[in-house]
Amino acid sequence: MSTRAIRGAIQVDANSAEAIASGVMELLPAMLKANALTTLHVISVILTATPDLTADFPAAAAREIGFGAVPLLCASEIDVPGALPRVIRVMLHCESDRLASEITHVYLRGATALRKDLAQ
Repeated sequence: MSTRAIRGAIQVDANSAEAIASGVMELLPAMLKANALTTLHVISVILTATPDLTADFPAAAAREIGFGAVPLLCASEIDVPGALPRVIRVMLHCESDRLASEITHVYLRGATALRKDLAQ
């Protein structure tokens, strides 16, 4: 097993606790599934939100879907003029048998525009 970092992002519809939770609950399981992982493989998760998402902590939703024993950290993204709004980004650290080149990074909804080279 090697330590790997997996990137992911999702654009949510609104600055509401429900929209933030919905985005996290869609993105994190998709990242696990795409890389054949469970939460037992996860070392830690960094979740960031664009400055326009203030209604709730993305980590709160992660804990609701099985990440309660995983160290989680939330942070705010840099407020770059013209950047894509309402985006939650994830850096998930895990143990995996996959080579770094075999890791699947997951970009959903409007966040596919962030990394067209990696988007599903």
